[in-house]
Amino acid sequence: MYPPAFDYRRASSVDDALSQLSSDDGRDVRPIAGGHGLLPAMKTGELAPDVLVDIGNCEELRGIERIDEGVVVGALTTHAELVDSAVLRERVPVLAQTAAAVGDVQIRTRGTIGGNLVEADPGADVPAALLATGARIRIQGADGHRELRAADVVGGPGETAVAHDELVTEIVVPDAACGAYVKRTHPSRGFAMVGVAAVVEVADGAIATARLGAVGATERPIRLRSVEEDLEGVAVDVIDDESGEGGELIVDEAAIEAAAGLAAGDVDGRHQGDVHASGAFRAQLLGPTVAQAVSAALERASRGEPA
Repeated sequence: MYPPAFDYRRASSVDDALSQLSSDDGRDVRPIAGGHGLLPAMKTGELAPDVLVDIGNCEELRGIERIDEGVVVGALTTHAELVDSAVLRERVPVLAQTAAAVGDVQIRTRGTIGGNLVEADPGADVPAALLATGARIRIQGADGHRELRAADVVGGPGETAVAHDELVTEIVVPDAACGAYVKRTHPSRGFAMVGVAAVVEVADGAIATARLGAVGATERPIRLRSVEEDLEGVAVDVIDDESGEGGELIVDEAAIEAAAGLAAGDVDGRHQGDVHASGAFRAQLLGPTVAQAVSAALERASRGEPA
């Protein structure tokens, strides 16, 4: 299966790419990096751009940098680089874990965090972690720079707040020491049929805050706010062992399961289904997936080893 004919251009920098994307000649011009979303859509006839602008040589879009509040990740950073990053595993381990759940080795090697976000597939894994961590997305266009919350970027399948003549340049991810990602994998596509990223903070023997991002169950990534509110205050205790490497986690599992059961209400009326799984089935999977993600995040907190 071959894509329709198109013109190919290679950008040498972000400014060069933006100049080519904003050419006003009525043609459909799109950026391409890893191409794991765009090329399959072209082969199936879903998309037929006139021009592809290769941004793979825009080195300013690569890298992972430590900052006071967390990390800044370049939009062209691959999933494999996220997984291997010592800085990320220390400061935001849930993002590294989520990247490890993306596709297969080939996709993780070529696919990028920016591409995963702007492809806006309902089952894309990375947006779950970006919502749970409260990440912010930096976007650049001909008119300058702007910054959006991750929750405001994806509007629905294939729909984002990024204009055709703009590029995602960086993702700012705040520190999130204790988190986990759990997914139910789509049987044929490898995307998340349901995926949940959980970030928790424990203080004074209880869950102080919880943030949960979910993908797959609805047409856009969402926060599970009812679950978050119900988790706050749930008792958590750790019985230290003599090794100094954490201890046994004692947690009110019934309270976690009860909170997780509220997830179906957070997606009520917004279910999305396909030939592999109905919306109702995805909603049914959501609660147990939330409970597993929260329990895994708490387990990491008890060990004192976020990665």
